[in-house]
Amino acid sequence: MRTHTSPTDILVRTALLCILAHLAAGQVANGQAVNIQAPENASIQVAQEQATTSNAGLLRIAAVKYAGGGDWYQASTPLPNFLRYVRSNTLLQVDTRADVVELSSDKVFGFPFLFLSGHGNIVLSDEEAQRLRRYLQNGGFLYVDDDYGLDEYIRREIKKVFPEKSFVELPFDHEIYHTHYPFPNGLPKIHEHDDAPPRGYGLFHEGRLIVFYTYETNISDGWESAEVHNDSPETRETAFRMGTNILTYAMMH
Repeated sequence: MRTHTSPTDILVRTALLCILAHLAAGQVANGQAVNIQAPENASIQVAQEQATTSNAGLLRIAAVKYAGGGDWYQASTPLPNFLRYVRSNTLLQVDTRADVVELSSDKVFGFPFLFLSGHGNIVLSDEEAQRLRRYLQNGGFLYVDDDYGLDEYIRREIKKVFPEKSFVELPFDHEIYHTHYPFPNGLPKIHEHDDAPPRGYGLFHEGRLIVFYTYETNISDGWESAEVHNDSPETRETAFRMGTNILTYAMMH
């Protein structure tokens, strides 16, 4: 049973979150991997490039560019809106620019949080799968949002990354649904596709949630500009709030 969270608890958590975010952002600004061990062949030049592209030490989030024919860019277009919301409604000092990174690049180790979405096929090379595994095992976090049509492909490719693991559905009392905004019934339904309930799945490593996968909800569509899907202000606010929970949870764990 979930215990009641008092206003004092919320303030303490928020302050802690702010400290953690500034520490992580500072590491990025100095060209260091954030809570992640960089690959052995990571060069000084890569670290310098990360420092150069950082905006005054702000926390940077990246969309994953992948092969296979799926529209990976679905992850990059709504990110600026979402990051502006986070910047305005939390103490997280995020860079509101939308970074894009390929898993084959050493730059992936400079981002504490990766976002992946799309409608169709995704194919990871063996190198990308191994690199993503290393990234996640050493502190990174991946959020995947099915934009309708991604499910069978992302499940197949995640098995390349972690053949020994499987997604498990998270209960409604999991902390990710309560970290910043309360979602007592779990994921909200943002877009209707199959008249099925929204589901949130997790992949864990040594007890830590390393991948969160949202299915039959399409949270990130609610981050798009209002005219893209004609979503109501209430729907967009709900999507932004759930996304904020995901990001703040990841930064606190």
